[in-house]
Order: sequence, then C-alpha cells, then structure tokens
Amino acid sequence: MTNHIVLFEPLMPANTGNIARTCAGTDTVLDLIKPLGFSLDDKHMKRAGLDYWEKVQINTHKNLPEFMNQLPSNGKLFLVSKFANQTYVDPDYTDSNSEYYFLFGKETTGLPEPFMRQYPEKAIRIPQDDSNIRALNLSNSAAIVIYEAMRQQNFNHLEQSHLYKNDKLK
Repeated sequence: MTNHIVLFEPLMPANTGNIARTCAGTDTVLDLIKPLGFSLDDKHMKRAGLDYWEKVQINTHKNLPEFMNQLPSNGKLFLVSKFANQTYVDPDYTDSNSEYYFLFGKETTGLPEPFMRQYPEKAIRIPQDDSNIRALNLSNSAAIVIYEAMRQQNFNHLEQSHLYKNDKLK
C-alpha cells in the first residue's frame, strides 16, 4: 500500500517544502503537477524541507491530463476540495493492494471546476467554518488527510518507529 500527496500547480515553496517534510516522515510519495510557481531548487523551498529532500520520492507531471493518464490500475484518487459532499474520514483507505492519491488544488484557486465536475464521487473535504476563513493552509490540509489515511492503515510501520531499539517506552 502506497500513499501519494499530489499537488496541482503549487505556488508557494514553503507549503510544498512543509508537505515534503510530512511526506518524508510518513513515507508518502509527493507528486507535483506542473507548472510550478517556483523552482525545485528555490532556496525557500529547500529551507522549508530542510534536509529531508533526499528522503522523499518526488514525481513530476507536465500537466493534469498526463498525471491522470499515469495513474496505475490500482490507484484510488481522491480530490480534496471544500466543495465536496463527503468528508475525508468517510472513504475506506485500507485496501492493501491499492495506491492512494490525494490530489490538492492550487493555493489560490483549488482544482479546476470542470475537472471537479468530472469526478464528484472522488471529492472529499475537511470540514471548516467558511464564515471565518476562505480555506485551510495547504500543508496543514495535506497533513490532516494523510494522517487519516495512515490511521486507517494502522500507521503501517510508523507507529513504533519512535521507540528506541533497545530502550522501548512503557
């Protein structure tokens, strides 16, 4: 079972860097759909990811159609949008034969509306009070969703990784 965080045309290097750090800590693949609003060599991007970049599998895709065409047959796609009917805790993320892809939109505009209309059954949302904010921060949203998927997957091998090999906490 493999999890992917997919960013559609991300604009802010700090968000992408923070998401890369989450990916490093959760063994999650990071997929980036171009065009990017920054260079992957950007100093702000590197600072946000600190020294974790070499620990993250990063795939880049030239556009959304190319990404969709490269989804494997066992890929299960979820579109993260505040306009979805189901919440991020509703789907089952436990099929061990599947790869899970959580697609997040651009910070300023989200996912393209025509694309969202094609796949309404794949859309999930994080509940929020829209009268107080327009949207949650992208890196926070990615962390919320990936940790729910991992919780359902019993955290794979991560649950015990914080314990010292010879000095387990009791």
